[in-house]
Amino acid sequence: MKKIIIIGGSKGIGNAISTSLLDENEVINISRTSPQKTHPNLTHYTCDVLTDDFPEIEAADNLIYCPGSINLKPISRLKLDDFRNDFEINVIGAVKAVQKYLPILKESNQSSILLFSTVASKLGMPFHASVAASKSAIEGLTKSLGAELAPNIRVNAIAPTVTDTDLASKLLRNERLIENIKERHPLKKFLDPKEVADLATFLISEKASSISGQIFELDCGIVSFKI
Repeated sequence: MKKIIIIGGSKGIGNAISTSLLDENEVINISRTSPQKTHPNLTHYTCDVLTDDFPEIEAADNLIYCPGSINLKPISRLKLDDFRNDFEINVIGAVKAVQKYLPILKESNQSSILLFSTVASKLGMPFHASVAASKSAIEGLTKSLGAELAPNIRVNAIAPTVTDTDLASKLLRNERLIENIKERHPLKKFLDPKEVADLATFLISEKASSISGQIFELDCGIVSFKI
């Protein structure tokens, strides 16, 4: 079985990825909160990526960094600390994880790193200045690391649109907002976490062995189409 480190695998997209992988892989979950599920292939370490050191792990084939933020405010209400905090969780946390586990990833014959961006990095939307700035840095990091670590370690990122998770609960808090968000997307839907997990599972698999340095917009058409 492959060994897969998931940072932030207890909730939301990270939990969906963990669930999709557990039956055939050993999953090491590193998160502030314990996962709600138990499984013989699941190991959990409690860790806050902003303040704690990552645990020592002896071997791994893949690293998936899931933590993120949705901090939507007008630029006049965003403080510099908002930008700093979003950058810390989205970018610095990812860099810390890569630097920590790169030595063991290099020992694997089929290793990869998967990061997360957002459609707001490509599609300008009001009130997204802070999150778009930090996630755009993730896209640059993905391409730079993909070049630096080739050919032995592949690096890709997924840029999802609105996904039905606790993190997006304020955006989906009533039927009116739900219908409005659906209507804004050309495919008239938003994402289920399992859809993101399916793409993540593919990108860390041998089936994606020729893919690196790519940003995959899982966007229900909102970036690509204007209808």
